[in-house]
Amino acid sequence: MTDLTDLELLHELSDTAEREVDRHMGQAVQWHPHDYVPWSRGRDFAALGGEDWNEGQSELSPVARASLVMNLLTEDNLPSYHREIAENFSLDGAWGFWVHRWTAEEARHSIVLRDYLTVTRGVDPVELEDLRMTQMQHGFAPGMNSMLLSVSYVTFQELATRISHRNTAEVCNDPIADRMLARVAADENLHMLFYRNILGAAIDVAPAQALTAIHAVLTNFQMPGASLPHFRRDAVLMAKNGIYDLRQHRDAVVVPVLRKWKLLDRTDFTGEAARMRDLIGDFVDELEIRACKFEAARDRAIEREARRREPVAG
Repeated sequence: MTDLTDLELLHELSDTAEREVDRHMGQAVQWHPHDYVPWSRGRDFAALGGEDWNEGQSELSPVARASLVMNLLTEDNLPSYHREIAENFSLDGAWGFWVHRWTAEEARHSIVLRDYLTVTRGVDPVELEDLRMTQMQHGFAPGMNSMLLSVSYVTFQELATRISHRNTAEVCNDPIADRMLARVAADENLHMLFYRNILGAAIDVAPAQALTAIHAVLTNFQMPGASLPHFRRDAVLMAKNGIYDLRQHRDAVVVPVLRKWKLLDRTDFTGEAARMRDLIGDFVDELEIRACKFEAARDRAIEREARRREPVAG
């Protein structure tokens, strides 16, 4: 069977896209970033006669700072995200409506996170702006140069981002941050549902193509901030502190999505689709092994650190 082109796939899935847009608009909550920012905690910086930032002003722990900055910079690259999804989807009909609506909703996330961090002096605003410039000048091109690769990537990425936001809230020790991040995470979950349901329909329309795209995304998955300076350092810090790690990636992102599609249990796949289903199953098993190794290494590191902190008998 000849593979469907992106144009053909968009046509075949247009009814699903319309239903998903209607569902999203029925469930989406209208909210405003300014309602989630503690403006009374703000004051001028030196350029306006106030005081510039110093680390002692931040009430956030190092892991909370790293996580919030990573989450914000992930949201920041909207021009690249808009371009990627517009090129791989369409600007016509329900597809075009979604491209613009999704972009507008994501923009609120970067607005509210940056306003919160600036007003509360949670992080160095100069460093944050320098990182934003680096992130946006580098752009974001994950190599997902087809409709199915693109929708596969955002299905898993949106859910990963939701989990990162919710877990970041737990280490901020600030009820305002908790409320803000819960709101952002709820948006991310709705976005994930749109993409997951589109991809679920694509599996029925073009199973071999869809499963090939899912396998490619899963085996090469990286978060959008992977090109940032200090990404590896901050990602390790976040993983060590339970913000986002391999166990969460497998158990809370990959497995639930595959289970929703009943992907690994389906027996109606043949040929290349069946082969790709088996490869995806093998990869899930591999993730389990890797997650166990990571957990064991993390536990050993925690034990070593605890021993170093023990007082020396005198």
